[in-house]
Amino acid sequence: MTSTASTLSVPEQVRQLNDARKLVLGDVKYYPSVVKGILPIIGPTAPIELRRWGAEFLAEAFSTPALPNGEKETMQLYVLTTLKALADNEREDAQVLRSVMQAAASIYPLAMRWIINNGYDTVTWETMVGIKQRILRIWDTAAPSVRIGCIKFAQRVVLAQTVAAGSEFRHGGAPDVSLDKVPPNHQSLDPRNLEAEATGLLDRMLSVLQDSSDALIVDATLNCLSILVRTRPATSGRILNALLNFNPLQAANSPMTPKMRVMVKSMEKTARLLLVHVSKRDPHNPMVPRIQQHVERTMRTVAEIFDDSGKKRPLESQQHDGLDAKRQRVAGSHVPIRPLGPGPHSLGDVFTLLSNDELKNFDISQLPLALVAKVSVTALAGLDAEVLAKAVNGVRGRLHELANAPAPELNPNTAPLDVDDDDDDYEPDFYQAEDTEQILNKLDGASAAPELPSLDGSLALASFTLPQPAELTPETALSAGSGTVARVLEMMKSLEEPAAKRDKAGFNRLAASSGSREAWMSILTRLATRSSAGLEEISVKGEEDEASRPAALNNNIREVLYNHVMEDFRKHIDVAVSWLCEEWYNDKIQGRTDGDHPMYYEKCTLRLIDGFLPYLHPQDKILTRFLSEIPELNQTILSRVKHMCRDPSVTQLALTSLLYLAMMRPPIKEVALDTVQDIWTEFEDSRPMAGKYLAKYRPAFLEAAKDNSEGEGEGAAPATSATAIAT
Repeated sequence: MTSTASTLSVPEQVRQLNDARKLVLGDVKYYPSVVKGILPIIGPTAPIELRRWGAEFLAEAFSTPALPNGEKETMQLYVLTTLKALADNEREDAQVLRSVMQAAASIYPLAMRWIINNGYDTVTWETMVGIKQRILRIWDTAAPSVRIGCIKFAQRVVLAQTVAAGSEFRHGGAPDVSLDKVPPNHQSLDPRNLEAEATGLLDRMLSVLQDSSDALIVDATLNCLSILVRTRPATSGRILNALLNFNPLQAANSPMTPKMRVMVKSMEKTARLLLVHVSKRDPHNPMVPRIQQHVERTMRTVAEIFDDSGKKRPLESQQHDGLDAKRQRVAGSHVPIRPLGPGPHSLGDVFTLLSNDELKNFDISQLPLALVAKVSVTALAGLDAEVLAKAVNGVRGRLHELANAPAPELNPNTAPLDVDDDDDDYEPDFYQAEDTEQILNKLDGASAAPELPSLDGSLALASFTLPQPAELTPETALSAGSGTVARVLEMMKSLEEPAAKRDKAGFNRLAASSGSREAWMSILTRLATRSSAGLEEISVKGEEDEASRPAALNNNIREVLYNHVMEDFRKHIDVAVSWLCEEWYNDKIQGRTDGDHPMYYEKCTLRLIDGFLPYLHPQDKILTRFLSEIPELNQTILSRVKHMCRDPSVTQLALTSLLYLAMMRPPIKEVALDTVQDIWTEFEDSRPMAGKYLAKYRPAFLEAAKDNSEGEGEGAAPATSATAIAT
């Protein structure tokens, strides 16, 4: 893309870039390759049109919820260098800088999450810090649009570098990055310095409320404070005090221009709505009475200052020098009835009493029927009886005039053929009916004259045949089926589950019999699992690669179901369980038939669990529910739970889920305990908690591990794996 772009003009390059944007909007999996392809042509030395397009595209790519955060976290590694080069340009365009700020605001939580899990990558973090320092330097001197982007970036920094609320979680799998995720002994991050920086940035944001009278900057700051109050309790007191001390009417003392009047009203309304929103979310907060008093006092002050702006000018005297300027009503209203004149006339002309030709041409059908009916009833109710009688008599006279008017003479130039002026009446002639022999003679004569049809071939009716429909290719059918599935899923989102208990008949229930969300989901899951069961060609292992097979509708439906679950996996976990139950059932049925059938249950289960495991928090119970409700577990699935223990904050959640399986699912008990042993062996930080469970269920393992450690030396880890010791 870079080699060809150098030989094209700027408009042609922008056109190709727009085509690339349409491609990624249709399928987000192309985002990484497109981003890599455009980075060389949107650098600081590129034309201004390409820099604007590239910065806007990067901001759009990292803010779209359709792209998974794992992909964004990988993309930011090679995007930060280009963003830093654009931000460091002293003469950079304001539109480019604004888009760079937006992209940096979206990337900052991703970069911090990356450095928390990969402390060795100091280069990436230093690049992000360089961008942050550049943004903070130009905050106060940049254009208003760029300053708004700086405020949004500062908000994301404060969110990432302060302690989150205990019950906070993000919807849709958004990255939950906060100060409590940083380990105390991290090699690149110091929690104390991060918290101090966040406090300073918050004070800098709040100082705008006291020092600035620019409504754009103030409103942008106020709009960024709501999420801080809700999700960061440590900042709520400082923010509320600043809001209660904020006086948007301090600029009202100067001469009030129309622009200043609009700005003051905007700042006051935004601050008032923010305070009302905070008090409604936490009605038991001790500051709620103070907030209410402040809001009421501000509203009264606004009413006193701006009350005169909504009044009309005072009523002037209606009489001057003893003369009444008003037009006096004339007694005995007169309705002029114009004669129709020479015709022809339409029915509308007969009933029209208006003398204004322009008003006659008005199409009243353009008005709503309710409005026309209301106006008609009101006009008739207040109409003078004498005026109405004169109008009715005038229309009656027009009708009488038309009835007595002579018939118009026929124009010989335009009269129909074979019509004479004297031949007004039509009297049919009666002839004696023909007998059978006469009819047969006429038919024979008609068949003996073959030259008649050839008089004028153009008058004959040609045969007409509908064209054959286009051949339905597999790709067209797949595209149509995918579109139908997508529309069904959008329709399902608008359905609500009834509050009453639903009757579930298991695998043999009639799908979509009730028209509810659960019924439509049954149809989608069965289309994904059973639509092609037994219909695909059976191939011998090794003869055909699975990746080379053409895409099928059931695989597309599986992709749609996966995206639907991952949009909000906590809310849609019932959909995931139903889907996996159908996959497991279909695999079992296919296993009874001959041939090598593809198995999907384990693949789908591993993909789902890999999708939501990185976003679990210590108080999350969704993992235990998921593992307890899916139909089958094995060592491969539970190994994903073992890998969770690399994050010490969710070790208790992983071990608690495994203990629940050991207690409540006897078939998987031994595999679950083997996983606990592997956790004890591989993760030293998890040994105290894992040892407590193993002391109850596998005391022999702990004794063997203790003897082994004593034989190798004090403090040494066991040399063999947990599975080997158990064996």
